[in-house]
Amino acid sequence: MLKEFNAEVQELFLRMMVTNAELFVRITNIFNAENFDRRLRPVAEFMREHSDQYKILPDSTQIKATTGVDIDVVPDLDEGHYEWFMTEFEAFTRRQELERAIMASADLLEKGDYDPVEKLIKDAVQISLLRDMGVDYFDDPRARLMHLKTSNGQSSTGWPVLDQKLYGGFNRGELQIFAGGSGSGKSLFMQNLSVNWILAGLSGIYITLELSEHLSAMRIDSMVTDTGAKEIFKDLDNVEMKVKMKQKAAGQLRIKYMPAQSTVNDLRAYCKELQIQTGMKLDFLCVDYLDLLMPVSAKVSPSDLYVKDKYVSEELRNLAKELDIIFVTASQLNRSAVEEIEFDHSHISGGISKINTADNVFGIFTSRSMRERGQYQIQLMKTRSSSGVGQKVELAFDVETLRITDPGTATVSGTATDAPQQSAQSIMDKFKTSSSVGATDQIVQAQVDPANKKVVADVQGSKLKSLLNNLKDTH
Repeated sequence: MLKEFNAEVQELFLRMMVTNAELFVRITNIFNAENFDRRLRPVAEFMREHSDQYKILPDSTQIKATTGVDIDVVPDLDEGHYEWFMTEFEAFTRRQELERAIMASADLLEKGDYDPVEKLIKDAVQISLLRDMGVDYFDDPRARLMHLKTSNGQSSTGWPVLDQKLYGGFNRGELQIFAGGSGSGKSLFMQNLSVNWILAGLSGIYITLELSEHLSAMRIDSMVTDTGAKEIFKDLDNVEMKVKMKQKAAGQLRIKYMPAQSTVNDLRAYCKELQIQTGMKLDFLCVDYLDLLMPVSAKVSPSDLYVKDKYVSEELRNLAKELDIIFVTASQLNRSAVEEIEFDHSHISGGISKINTADNVFGIFTSRSMRERGQYQIQLMKTRSSSGVGQKVELAFDVETLRITDPGTATVSGTATDAPQQSAQSIMDKFKTSSSVGATDQIVQAQVDPANKKVVADVQGSKLKSLLNNLKDTH
């Protein structure tokens, strides 16, 4: 590969494009006139403008008449020449873009504007031609489906009742948002998800932008050991033993506090540093929570929630894709959602911008009385990979251990129960009856004294026969 792309080489690129217009079409996504030598830049600009306007490249005569520069065709080109051109032009463009990004970064650093620097450099380094031609739909459907199944990275949430609505769980590289009001349990949900995943053998990070690291860890102690939060310090030896026993089969978990107004670059730097220092394989990242982050790619006022959350959401989703991890965060519901029992997009703080970017959005609905009864409700506000939108999922909550579980495997004070927790609707259904008071009394009597059930039936049967005989006699 060429290390220097002088004016003669750049002119050869232009001549080859004029000779075979298909070459220009193939590299048009990375073609930038500013990358060319000053003498050749007018030619490159004219080629781009003419192509955009007339959908065809100008020929040598038009270029000479317009720019005064001779760009002759190159005779006897074959496939080998074309492959050389594609490889070298990609390298030339990447080099030129990186050089200009470094120059622009120097100006930004001098002004003290550090955040955009990484993006400028990263965008330049990642410049490449489109070589991936996508998926041939009809070519080997089985292999295509198996690739989706094995590489999509779908992971259970740890709550089968929610997995069912999501067709299996969360996918790596996607953005999941749990939305709730103040004190609704946003942190609890992300902490419980972290516990579910580490107990399933996955490793990850819980980032907190509000609670301290030690308080977050103590909550997780309660969840992992099924010990009431109030009992942790009273039974330290037992808690320590249970945590160490769980560690043998569990994945790794790091809990990290970051100040509000942190950026996605701060998250990325921490993840990379942790992986370098510990060798930890990152499977998931929980960030508590989105609204407290600031964007990297644009200077935005913290009061402009719509724009701020739009950039932050896009950057978080890009980070999830880049690291190929399960990513979960949370968002605040606005004041209009306080008295509501049915959530929609208008109740999300900052508006629709973050919902448009997210793959799954869940509304957390609860109340003090529901929590005391051990109930949480999740409303599926958006699901990109399933048909669960508008559906609701009920989960069990242990107020002592702070553990949120599937109703079918709920625990109360550390003891598992096989009976699913009854929903509010099912409880109300039990109060509905279409029978008379007398019939209800008979049912109750039969349950209290089963032996008397046959006698009652016999007596009623005798009375019915006597009544029928009297009717016959009257006729």
